[in-house]
Amino acid sequence: MSSTTDSADYIAKKQQFRRMITLYGRKPVLEALMDNSLTIHRVHLAESNRSGGIIAEIASLTTERGIELRYHSREQLARISRNAKQDQGVACDIVCPNYLSLDQLNEMPTDGRSHLMALDGVTNPQNLGMIIRSVAASPLRGLIVPERGCAELSGLAIKASAGALFKAPLCRVERLLPTLKKLKAEGYSVVMLSSYKAIPLSEWSPTDKVVYVMGNESRGVSPEVAELCDQRLMIPMANGVESLNVAVTAALVAFSGVI
Repeated sequence: MSSTTDSADYIAKKQQFRRMITLYGRKPVLEALMDNSLTIHRVHLAESNRSGGIIAEIASLTTERGIELRYHSREQLARISRNAKQDQGVACDIVCPNYLSLDQLNEMPTDGRSHLMALDGVTNPQNLGMIIRSVAASPLRGLIVPERGCAELSGLAIKASAGALFKAPLCRVERLLPTLKKLKAEGYSVVMLSSYKAIPLSEWSPTDKVVYVMGNESRGVSPEVAELCDQRLMIPMANGVESLNVAVTAALVAFSGVI
């Protein structure tokens, strides 16, 4: 009985860990602590921080909310934040309530339509944040964000999303290509944005199950993902403009069925 309980606890802790995002920077962490709707697992401070001011506020709020507070050397904190130049000696682990596995995403109730967006090599955290905000506000069911080859869900992405990162249904996967192959096997059409042999977005009649793939800021969709795609869509350009920013394109796609 004890072994079964221990195993269940381990699985629960592992799932919670995968749903965490580490936020860094004094002001962002203070703002997160002031938002009681956010579940904060732990706050990290560098031992070298001067006491008083915003550091004292962070420590006080952490204690008031009953959150675990840990002190580290500057080097240890840099390993936690993964951004020594910008963490300012402060970080916290936030539990994202809408982090979902692929199976959990597929189990969500629908109205018969399941439209997703997936990112293939979007490396700018500001673009990532803006895409997350668009998906959170749109009818799309969720956003697939691979851990490899994509910008991190960092403080910059949180700032660009204007807080929507904690509201958007996000599916974290290790790699995109195997995920898309699995979705295709489950009946999804995989669609990419392209100017080559593509039909205008306004003329597209989507099926009930679709994954829209947004590619890298300069290279677009990777060749292996492009080969997997069933359809190419385009947004017609005027005045000699070649393309739109990937975050703008994602917003147009996210709302294409409702505006």
